[in-house]
Amino acid sequence: MIDPPPGAPEPWTPSEPLLVHFEDWEVGQVSALGVCAVDPAALALFVERFAPGHEVETGAPEAMVYALWAGLAAERARGWAQTKTLAVDALRFSRNPPPGELLRGRMTVMGKDPVGDGKGILIAQHDLLDEAGRLVFSCLTRTLFARR
Repeated sequence: MIDPPPGAPEPWTPSEPLLVHFEDWEVGQVSALGVCAVDPAALALFVERFAPGHEVETGAPEAMVYALWAGLAAERARGWAQTKTLAVDALRFSRNPPPGELLRGRMTVMGKDPVGDGKGILIAQHDLLDEAGRLVFSCLTRTLFARR
């Protein structure tokens, strides 16, 4: 589900609860992507397999931070009428979160572009924030959504 638009009556549901379409999003709308932790055991395994030489004590490597965001975003999008991710651009890694850190994801709709009668492109900024609210990671996405 997406978060309700500002001022929406309670309880709010999109027009089709399990398929959030292009029309259900508004520019400026923020949607929570969820929360995940930098699991110490997963961090050690990730470093061993994918980032040899990286010191676990310095925090999660950028590739793991990206994977944590991608997992949150994919899980959140399960009920969306999203047909394809066209681009993930402007990746920015601000810090390497330490083992045990909780990360919170959010997505902000930056723009919408209808493409014909059946599709539309949603342009969004995605952020991962640490427990103190500091930016850990951000990126811009362009995603194709079905229209009603």
